Amino acid sequence: MNWILLLVAGMCEVGFTYCLGRAKDAAGLQWWSWMGGFLVFSIISMVLLARVTRTMPIGTAYPVWTGIGAVGTVVIGIVFFNEPATTARLLLITLLIGSIIGLKALA
Repeated sequence: MNWILLLVAGMCEVGFTYCLGRAKDAAGLQWWSWMGGFLVFSIISMVLLARVTRTMPIGTAYPVWTGIGAVGTVVIGIVFFNEPATTARLLLITLLIGSIIGLKALA
């Protein structure tokens, strides 16, 4: 169950970075809406991470959480914000995914 909560927490981290990216180009009420989404996703992500660390070592939970967020944010950047998808960037993301899988295998 903890791994599912950690996955959801990581996806919420991706959600708050997406909202932050959208808020960058918004103004007025639209900016406030994106920042509201940022706040909601941030709170959910942190609460879930805190819940997971009650029974999972912080040295496992935190790197997995940030790894999910990092990989998801890069994918969001490529898909939604037209960031470059270079070979080196994709290779490094693949290595990060491998590291996350390795941490789960060792836990």
